[in-house]
Amino acid sequence: MNNFLEGKNAVVTGATRGIGFAIAKALVDAGANVAICGRDNEAVKNAVRNLASSPTSKVVGKVADVRVSTEVQALFETVDRELGSCGILVNNAGIGVFKSTAELSAEEWQLTLETNLNGAFYCSKEALARFKILGGGYIINIGSLAGKNAFAGGAAYNASKFGLKGFSEAMMLDHRHDNVRVSCIMPGSVDTDFGTSARHADWKIAPEDIAEIVLMLLKTPVRTLVSRVEVRPSKPSK
Repeated sequence: MNNFLEGKNAVVTGATRGIGFAIAKALVDAGANVAICGRDNEAVKNAVRNLASSPTSKVVGKVADVRVSTEVQALFETVDRELGSCGILVNNAGIGVFKSTAELSAEEWQLTLETNLNGAFYCSKEALARFKILGGGYIINIGSLAGKNAFAGGAAYNASKFGLKGFSEAMMLDHRHDNVRVSCIMPGSVDTDFGTSARHADWKIAPEDIAEIVLMLLKTPVRTLVSRVEVRPSKPSK
C-alpha cells in the first residue's frame, strides 16, 4: 500500500503484541508516525525495535497503564513532544478475565472495566483535545463481538465491551460535527494469545486482518463514516 498516511501521527495502545502490534505495523507501513504503549518496559522496547524499519516513519514507545489517567496524560505529552499532536487514536489495550460472576473477585472486575473501558475514555479525552486544535481526527476502538453477544464466564469482559460499544456510539454522536470520526471494530475469535484461547488455529481471524480493516477505515472518504464493523471467521471451528 502507498504511504497514504505520510505525515500523520497515530497512537496505538496495547501495541506490544497481537492485534495492537499488527495495527501499529500497518500504520507505519502506510507512512504514519506511530506512538505505542504497553505496561512492560522490555516489551515496549522490543516492539519499537521491530516496528522502526521504515525510513519515512518515526516510532515512539512509552510505558503507560491506560487505567491511570496521569500516565495517559504523560503518554500524550510524550507524543506531542516527539511527534506532534496525534490525529489518529486506536484504543486497543484490553484484558480478559473469564470466570463465572460468583468466582470473579472485585479486583478482577475493576481491572477489566478500568482497562477496557476507562482506558479508552482517558485516551479519547486526550486525543479529542488535540483534535480540536488540528480541526478533526479519527478514533478507532477495538471492541469485540462480546460487546453484543454475552457468554457464560464473560461477566466482566462482556460488561466492558458492551460499554465500549455504547461509549463509541455516544462519542461519535457528540463529535461528528467537529470533524471527528469514531469507529468500533468488533472481532470474533482472533489468533492471538489473548485470554485462554489456543494459538495458531487456521480458522481464526489473523491480527493482520484487523489491521487491514483499520487501514480501510482510515482510507474512507471523510464524508463517510463506518461506525461499527463486525468481524467473524469465515469458517469457524465446528
